[in-house]
Amino acid sequence: MSVVTVILLVLGIYIALNVLAYFVQEQILFRPEKLPQQFEYKYDFPFEELFFDIKPGVRINGLYFFAHDPQTGQRLAQSPQAGWHGLVIYFHGNSRSIKGWGKHSVDFTRRGFDVVMIDYRGFGKSTGRRTEEDLKTDAQFVYEQLVVKLPESRIVVYGRSMGSGFAAKLASANFPRMLILDAPYYSLSRVTRRYLPFVPVQWVLRYPVRTHTWLKYVKCPIRILHGTHDWLIPLKQSEDLAQIMPQLVKLYA
Repeated sequence: MSVVTVILLVLGIYIALNVLAYFVQEQILFRPEKLPQQFEYKYDFPFEELFFDIKPGVRINGLYFFAHDPQTGQRLAQSPQAGWHGLVIYFHGNSRSIKGWGKHSVDFTRRGFDVVMIDYRGFGKSTGRRTEEDLKTDAQFVYEQLVVKLPESRIVVYGRSMGSGFAAKLASANFPRMLILDAPYYSLSRVTRRYLPFVPVQWVLRYPVRTHTWLKYVKCPIRILHGTHDWLIPLKQSEDLAQIMPQLVKLYA
């Protein structure tokens, strides 16, 4: 086998791997649990199902969990005098659906916060084709529907793992009370380079999700939570994010 043949073979394999990476990244990044439209959510605490009709063929499903008294289970009135503190808009990770993520709402509802969780397109009951731009648009649409009933000063935007990038984008374009990022990534481009260093991400990656870029435009306090033994998204990514807006950020590791 000649040197030219070897070079062409290696080049062909390299191109094939990148083409494969382009087409399978959707399955790698997103691992949704799909639910039938007639599925009925059941929890032992007060909640309401929501639907946001973005456009024909695109409907975002969500759950509104109400702040409640942890002893009686009774829903709190939306008043500081009743112990109600505001609303958390929660963007979950890249797997499952709000059926499973809903259990985490009690971390907030028992402390006086309502919680809205939504499923991304193709997750749970939500419908529509996904692109990064569409996911950002959906988040903004939901936000605008919620601020009709509540002032932004009562809204906390929370993003966990995959959801942290979209939470940061949403906070950068609005004026919520606070942004909380749980195990965030500097960008999905950096995460991809960590695991697939051979991939030219600027050409192949369809979801770069530039958390670091959007964080520059956030105007509210930012809280970052990150485990010290996170093997998937290293703590270093949160430490680098914290340096972007140090006057607004507190990092808890």
